[in-house]
Amino acid sequence: MTDQAQRSETEIPGKPTSASRTTLSHIMTGSDTNLLGTVHGGVIMKLVDDAAGAVAGRHSGGPAVTASMDEMVFLEPVRVGDLVHVKAQVNWTGRSSMEVGVRVLAERWNESTPAQQVGSAYLVFAAVDGDGKPRAVPPVIPETDRDRRRYQEAQIRRTHRLARRRAIKELREKRAAEGLDD
Repeated sequence: MTDQAQRSETEIPGKPTSASRTTLSHIMTGSDTNLLGTVHGGVIMKLVDDAAGAVAGRHSGGPAVTASMDEMVFLEPVRVGDLVHVKAQVNWTGRSSMEVGVRVLAERWNESTPAQQVGSAYLVFAAVDGDGKPRAVPPVIPETDRDRRRYQEAQIRRTHRLARRRAIKELREKRAAEGLDD
C-alpha cells in the first residue's frame, strides 16, 4: 500500500462549517451583574466557553476541552434584561485542535430592535479521548466567502500563538541558563 493510500484510509472526512455552528441564548438577570450594575464579564465569558465547547464537541464528534482563549473583546456593556445570543462556529482545524470563533450579540428582551454586537472571542479547543489524550478531528470545510476569510485569519492567529509560545520558551530558557530564577 502506498503512503498516500495509507494516509487517505486514516483521514477523517471533513465537515462543513454549518454542521456544528450553534447559537446559545440567555436572558441576563440581576444575579449576573457586577458592582457597576452591568453584566459581569465572567458571565459572558462562561457563555462564550459553553457555546464554543458545544461547537467543538459537535465538530469533533466527542469530548473537547478548552486549550486557550486567544482574545475576548467587550465592545458594549450588557444589562439586566438583555437577551444575549452567543453565536459560535469552527473557523479552523488542526490535527486535534480547533479554533472556534464566537460573536456575542445583545438585544432588549421586550423590544423588537435588532441585536447589537457586544463582544467577540477566539478559543482553541483540543479534542480528547476517554483518557484525556488528544484525538484526531475532522477538517473543517469552509462554505462561504466569510468562512474562507475566517479560516485564513485563524491560520494567522495560530502562527502568532505558536511564535509567541516559542519566544517565551526561549526567553525562559535563556534566563534559566543565566541563573535568573523567576
